[in-house]
Amino acid sequence: MDIEEIKKIIIDQREEIDDTFKKKIIINREIPKEELLKSLEHPNILALLGVRRCGKSMLSHMLIRGRKYGYINFDDERVFGIEVEDLNNVLQAFYELYGTDLEYLILDEIQNVPGWELFANRLRRTKMVILTGSNAKLLSGELATHLTGRYVDFTLYPFCFKEFLELKGVKPDIYSTKSIAEIKNTLREYIKIGGFPEAHIFGKGMTTRIYEDIIHKDIISRYRIKNKKTFSDIARYLISNFSSEFTFSKLKNITDTKNVHTVKNYVEYLESSYLILPVKRFTFKLKEQMLAPRKVYCIDTGIINSIAFKFSEDIGKVMENLVAIELHRRKSYYGAAEVYYWKDHQQKEVDFVLKEGDAIKELIQVSYASSENDIEEREITALLKASEELNCGNLSIITWDYEGDIGNIKCLPLWKWLLMAPDFSNYSLKS
Repeated sequence: MDIEEIKKIIIDQREEIDDTFKKKIIINREIPKEELLKSLEHPNILALLGVRRCGKSMLSHMLIRGRKYGYINFDDERVFGIEVEDLNNVLQAFYELYGTDLEYLILDEIQNVPGWELFANRLRRTKMVILTGSNAKLLSGELATHLTGRYVDFTLYPFCFKEFLELKGVKPDIYSTKSIAEIKNTLREYIKIGGFPEAHIFGKGMTTRIYEDIIHKDIISRYRIKNKKTFSDIARYLISNFSSEFTFSKLKNITDTKNVHTVKNYVEYLESSYLILPVKRFTFKLKEQMLAPRKVYCIDTGIINSIAFKFSEDIGKVMENLVAIELHRRKSYYGAAEVYYWKDHQQKEVDFVLKEGDAIKELIQVSYASSENDIEEREITALLKASEELNCGNLSIITWDYEGDIGNIKCLPLWKWLLMAPDFSNYSLKS
């Protein structure tokens, strides 16, 4: 690809970004921006990862807005098929457009260019580079080998509830009855639409398109999957059975796949593309943890609403899925606890076990309850049993609309819990 052609693409893409900043509401993302900016100074490469269309591109521009930088998006049909040998022409195009004193570069969806790693490694010696990618294994190859300790990665998620409220122009006041009613109505909308920024511009159909792009572009095409129907069936099954346990053997038996390792690979592809969030069962015995079923959650409740048939019937499970997303988001943004679930041989189950180091920090149940009487006895019994077995006294039930204490169990409405995100004061990114 010649330099003049590349320059035209760069200019078109930059104009589109500039128009977005001029014409659309730009939401302030609830992330550790200062830490991300520091990571650009040292070790010079910041990798913004996350599911397709969650806002990685806009965030990269927001971080260095006002500085002199070059930008190219490789998820553009005009640059499909670009070879690694052409990347030096991309750099030359930047120099011709913006000058040789260019300090910052944004390489968007760089994983679309095979062999890009050495190019990025060379760039970071003289530039501050932001890479974005829609695959968790972006940094698991040659770049990781060459850049040990010289890059920082950060996983971005679709809009959280606080960001969604800002998008809708809602300023929450937890002491105002009118404001609380508005918050709860907005929460219902957030659960149905989800957190993808474009879903609020173009409607529910965009969420379905994002899902299909993840399946076909990010997975089937990337991994050259031959049995496309079986893979798509497994993906749809997992999304439709959100907040439920699954095993590789069960997935094999409900499809025409003969090899359980193939099924395991398919699940790993879905996880690496951030479409699903598998959660392991907690046990002190590592072998039991590896063999136990996992629970599956979807990256976005809007996708569930578009794909799953039981969305409206399973509001409790939808709430649980939303809590799972938020817990994973907090782990990425704030360095919060690892996420597990718990279940004993009597089938008593706790939705979430939060672990920091060797200590269990909190046990959480999720219940679609509007009063204390709506909370089922089995949920309380399971919490108390897990509390005793795991030596954890910090017990919570996230409800729809009930706040209070049941013994030493704290109950908090979902809307309020979502607004109580930790701060960044003790968080530092790790390279």
